[in-house]
Amino acid sequence: MSAPLAERMRPKTLQEYIGQSHLLDPKGSLRKTLDAGILPSMIFWGPPGVGKTTLANLLATHLKRPFYTLSAISSGVKDVRDIIQRVESGGMFQQSGSVLFIDEIHRFSKSQQDSLLGAVEKGTITLIGATTENPSFEVISALLSRCQVYTLESHSVADLQTLLERAVKNDVILQKRTIELKETKALMAVAGGDARKMLNLFEMVVGTFPIAEKAVITDELVHQLAQQRVRYDKDGEQHYDIISAFIKSIRGSDPDAAVYWLARMIEGGEDPKFIARRLLISAAEDIGLANPTALILANNTFQAIQVIGWPEARIILSECTIYLASSPKGNAGYLAIDEALAEVRQSGDLPVPLHLRNAPTKLMKELGYGTEYQYAHQFPGNFIRQQYLPDSLQNRTFFHAGSSKREQEISEQIKIWWPTKQPSE
Repeated sequence: MSAPLAERMRPKTLQEYIGQSHLLDPKGSLRKTLDAGILPSMIFWGPPGVGKTTLANLLATHLKRPFYTLSAISSGVKDVRDIIQRVESGGMFQQSGSVLFIDEIHRFSKSQQDSLLGAVEKGTITLIGATTENPSFEVISALLSRCQVYTLESHSVADLQTLLERAVKNDVILQKRTIELKETKALMAVAGGDARKMLNLFEMVVGTFPIAEKAVITDELVHQLAQQRVRYDKDGEQHYDIISAFIKSIRGSDPDAAVYWLARMIEGGEDPKFIARRLLISAAEDIGLANPTALILANNTFQAIQVIGWPEARIILSECTIYLASSPKGNAGYLAIDEALAEVRQSGDLPVPLHLRNAPTKLMKELGYGTEYQYAHQFPGNFIRQQYLPDSLQNRTFFHAGSSKREQEISEQIKIWWPTKQPSE
């Protein structure tokens, strides 16, 4: 049985490698180190299918370095130590500097990563780690400080098209077939920048045609065979990138962009309750007092999707998303509580003014607890000016209106009630 197309098309030299031009072009940062004959320990960070494993192997081959590989899924400290010992026992034959490639290094525990430190620091091995997760969070700082981090980007449509055409022309199995690339947009969309996914899906599509028959590749056929039309890792980096884009689009008042990112999450199989929770947070954090109805609508959305479910829940989420994105924005309430919390942490447990204290006992009443408190509802407009903050903070303000009309109205009312209060510096 032959290897998958993506494996058969794996490049043999750096010259055949497609993509990552920002690293490998003549002025690229990685190219400069290669031209100098230097190969530092490094971490390749990028989404699946962008060539992390292939590039690591090609770098070692290009500089004629011994190459060892481990997978963090199936390897442990013993495997790491065995390779380090093998390199050290090689003596002068290993002087050129062996490369140890660890795939999915983010899956290594702290102790497993610690086992690499000594060999990396002494230069016994040159470490190349590959990860789909942010190394700032997943790689221990001691190891990260000894490695250069290179970010690998998803393949562009042009890169994928080049790979596809090269496969049709050069692959020993596909050469025997008659293939027409009538439409390739769906292949590119489903791949989402993942070359391995694109090539293996393409091979599956071609395989649906009898060998003697011409294989005509169309978008409709690709969509029929593809189980998932977009790449969306609910537990990985892209999960957080897309929800970040979703919230920032709402905050930036772009309903079209917000609905697009919503569609990406829905199509990727995101939990609707997760989306609804983020809408609740956005309504409170980014809209707040500028339009209090937004929080009510977001809360109703959260309740409704638990009753309705897919696919109709998409309509409710869409309507709430568009409403929030189109709403006036304000974050005065969000900033006010953070400023008040900062004051509490700085000033500590300031005493409650006597007239505001609870007085459930005779002794407390004799001590003056609550005696000078004035009940607001007994005065015109249900308001009486008295001190509510601790003595040292009595003229302090925490609410600062933004530009929204509603927040400005609140600010003007506060000035009428409390003319002596001044904004804090």
